[in-house]
Amino acid sequence: MRLPPVQLPSLWVAYVGTVNSLPLVIAHRGASGYRPEHTRSAYELAIEQGADALEPDIVASKDGVLVIRHENEISGTTDVASRPEFADRRAAREIDGTKLTGWFTEDFTWAELATLTARERLPKVRPRNDEAAGRQGILRLADLIELVEGAPRRIGLVVEVKHAAYFASIGLPLDVLFASELSAAGWTDDDRLTVESFEKGALLAIRDRGVVASLVFLVDAKGAPADEVASKGKKASPYSAYLTRGGLAALAAEVDGISVHKRLILPKGAPASAAGVTDLVERAHAAGLSVFCWTLRAENKFLPKPLRRGESVGEFGDWRSEFDVIFRSGVDGVFADQPDLAIEARESLQQ
Repeated sequence: MRLPPVQLPSLWVAYVGTVNSLPLVIAHRGASGYRPEHTRSAYELAIEQGADALEPDIVASKDGVLVIRHENEISGTTDVASRPEFADRRAAREIDGTKLTGWFTEDFTWAELATLTARERLPKVRPRNDEAAGRQGILRLADLIELVEGAPRRIGLVVEVKHAAYFASIGLPLDVLFASELSAAGWTDDDRLTVESFEKGALLAIRDRGVVASLVFLVDAKGAPADEVASKGKKASPYSAYLTRGGLAALAAEVDGISVHKRLILPKGAPASAAGVTDLVERAHAAGLSVFCWTLRAENKFLPKPLRRGESVGEFGDWRSEFDVIFRSGVDGVFADQPDLAIEARESLQQ
């Protein structure tokens, strides 16, 4: 039986009133299971499939434009590596403790980034995505806001702020840039807006900039927030510390919700049934936090072995079993690469 949902933050209440208290289905980087992530066609398809909200990731260009990409290293999601005019931009960086070599958004102006073509990030799993989408460029946050404004129905926007501490260290503070772009678009207090980040400091900085939005702290199954590691080193609190009863209570004083890796709700190796679900949702709700979960994906690659079907990593397995368990755990929303399938699973809650 699904647990009663926590009282959602006022901004979400204004948005979700038409969803009849069912969990939100948030299109993870658009309908990224069917189109290259973060492309216009991925977002348009998500709207067509009935997603309640869209989730973009934002990073910054050299001239301070907020660009929608999963990471600031873009060789895996664009054609930049094949462009001879940008060969000299290849660089090595350390981003949040990870050493990377490639092409980074902060080394390009928006005018240069706008010439690139988007590519499928997981071609071995989703080989048909590029073909289905055709050739298309990448988007700015401003472009997606315009798309949402022109949608045929009310759509929420869940913006993930990426690598805030890193960008601040190179003179591109995302809180300042984000507040400025929202102000220009008239979205600084729009009730369709939620902001999320793996760095709690980034969320609080955005609130301090006058942005009125629901704040959701992203929690991974391992590791620690990058901003805390940058400032405290080995003394940084791991994500797990935030999920104790005391940690959840402290979070509730600063943010509106948490969004957790699905394995924190249905652990690896646990049965895909109510018996395998942890008590995290119940404890977070008791602390007054809304709870979201990422990421629901239908392909064998992302499902536990007992739910895989066929030989191909890209073939759809028994996704319905996992989706059903996650929905019935009591979560207030899910992030899904295939929004249509998540909506189909959600309908079972009404039966």
